[in-house]
Amino acid sequence: MTQHYQNVRESRLERGRRALAEIDGQAGEKVVASLADIAPDFATYVIEFPFGDIYSRPGLDLRAREIATIAALTAMGNAAPQLKVHIEAGLNVGLSRDEITEIIMQMAVYAGFPAALNGLFAAKEVFAHIHATE
Repeated sequence: MTQHYQNVRESRLERGRRALAEIDGQAGEKVVASLADIAPDFATYVIEFPFGDIYSRPGLDLRAREIATIAALTAMGNAAPQLKVHIEAGLNVGLSRDEITEIIMQMAVYAGFPAALNGLFAAKEVFAHIHATE
């Protein structure tokens, strides 16, 4: 599944909204909506740069981009809310729960056990929430 959203007639914001909807679904829109009353311009930046520019580039499919994102957010160790959004996004673009768990476990080697534990607990919450709504 290789997505390439670049379209010269389309604005960064329009392209970003399309990518965000496919990748993050409702979770991404909740993040953007939560910024409306404090920093609406920042919400626009979140749509334009990561999704309109970076996620829309050719070269990696969305699945590969989410693997990288989940790994990076896990390694940071302090980005649980964003990690949860991207764990759900990973599921949306075709990663399995087992694959996500393995990605997070792999980060213990590079980011340490505390970061991996935090990531696994975030994944556990996301998986439980999804299971409860299925």
